[in-house]
Amino acid sequence: MAISRRAVGLGILGLSAAATGALVYGRSSPLIRGYLGEETKLFGFIGGEKERFLANPDVVSALRRHGGLVLDARRAGSVEMARERTLLDQKPQFLWPSSSVLVDLARASGVKIQRDQVILNSPIVVYSWDVVAKGLVAAGLAQPDGAVRYRLDLARLLDAILQNRAWADIGVPSLYGRARLLSTDPNRSNSGFMFAGLAANLLAGEVATPQSLTVVGDKVQAIFTGMGYKPSSSGKMFEDYIAGGPGAQPLIVGYENQLVEWVLEDEARWSRLEAAAPAKPVILYPQPTVFSAHPLIAIDETANALIDALMSPDVQEIAWTKHGFRGPLGTSGEIDTPLVKDRILPRIDQVLPMPDIRTMLALIDRLAA
Repeated sequence: MAISRRAVGLGILGLSAAATGALVYGRSSPLIRGYLGEETKLFGFIGGEKERFLANPDVVSALRRHGGLVLDARRAGSVEMARERTLLDQKPQFLWPSSSVLVDLARASGVKIQRDQVILNSPIVVYSWDVVAKGLVAAGLAQPDGAVRYRLDLARLLDAILQNRAWADIGVPSLYGRARLLSTDPNRSNSGFMFAGLAANLLAGEVATPQSLTVVGDKVQAIFTGMGYKPSSSGKMFEDYIAGGPGAQPLIVGYENQLVEWVLEDEARWSRLEAAAPAKPVILYPQPTVFSAHPLIAIDETANALIDALMSPDVQEIAWTKHGFRGPLGTSGEIDTPLVKDRILPRIDQVLPMPDIRTMLALIDRLAA
């Protein structure tokens, strides 16, 4: 059957309209926009411990490959970004705090969440120096686990701090004054927020609740009051620790990945430190500890593509091999890096859940007083 010119014209017109529609629809998808070489710019807030990861040129390239994503990621405290109106009123398209509990805090702050997904994990650890760690071992507060890492009885250490015991009393006579363990401000930064929850759990002997805070809240408050100045960022605290040495920063709370990232960032610097410094950084794993999950919160629909991109195998491998972040399930990556593999525990078994958001808000309100 012969096809008329009119039918051919209508067919071409229909195909053209369909192609135009598909292109218009496709361009609303970051993935299609990426294939077309177009950018999708996303603005949001991130915890400071992820700044170097997102600045890594390999991550920047991977995000461009996964949908042309270009980030305007600004540093903010994890607790602040989940509840401060001055930040939320800037209309971020995503938030990337450092604790799953903070997803509930963001929701309670009125954030309309499109999707949330834990991207990375890192256990809360205590950073110290080999000379301090050996003293804690001698005092029975820690145990060596291999040549360069330790397990810490955090409950006993907190008890010693609450008893105002001097460093000399707990095996470290070279340090001045009373024993102290420093963290960030729990009302601004996630590592301090999580340490407050962990301390409350250990003092309560169970996952803390509003009821148990009536018993242990004063003790947690005393521990934080004794710290004095508390930085607002875990990144700043880690920098102070490395620069200050054991005399100024004998014990600090941090994330496991921070030392790994610092070592991998400049291997020559690390080698010089190991060869020449009078004291060497070491990781102490609290027994038990809590996991700092890093959930990305998509507020704008277009930020869903960022979750997919960050969960891709190539980005996850960069997170482990270059920055020491464990995967969403808390497991280590498949590739061991020789410089750090003996410094970190392959598996974290003793993990406590964080108190719920109602308990944590009551706790940090008390700590802010």
